[in-house]
Amino acid sequence: MSRTAPRDPSAFPEAVTVPPDIQARLAQAGLRRTLATRAVIGLFLARPAQGFTHAQVLAALESRGAAVNRVTLYRLLDRLAAIGVLERHTDGDRTWRFTLADGPEDAAVPRFECDACHQQFRLPDAAGPTRAVVEQLQHTLAMLGHQGGRIDLAVHGTCASCATCTGEPGSGGS
Repeated sequence: MSRTAPRDPSAFPEAVTVPPDIQARLAQAGLRRTLATRAVIGLFLARPAQGFTHAQVLAALESRGAAVNRVTLYRLLDRLAAIGVLERHTDGDRTWRFTLADGPEDAAVPRFECDACHQQFRLPDAAGPTRAVVEQLQHTLAMLGHQGGRIDLAVHGTCASCATCTGEPGSGGS
């Protein structure tokens, strides 16, 4: 569990309020809304487009005064991803990054991830065509006798802000 987490929830205000839809997912999965759980969810709610590694989440929590055991945090992040509160993605360096999940109804919305700053941008205008691709992939897998589970569609490159900072006009890795 946690080492010496502060008892005062105001020590990190983002840990105080968990939205009802996330509370429902936690309850349905049998996960308690511990101070650590609320602090983790609060971190992602405060920066929903940011992709965090395990180590970055740990450092952010510790900087807010929440001393959470590293292994407990890893398990919590994995559980939050398993119940759809967070999404887990692999970046270009094959490092797991977690972001706040949009919800099951937005599962076919692809995203763009900047390889420089790891900020993620949802591409809702591409949701329709992406659904068609996902259905075709699922159909192809089924024809081969496989059962596809999760399809994660992401485009990696350089966001406009990072491209401007590095002098790469309109760039982006394809």
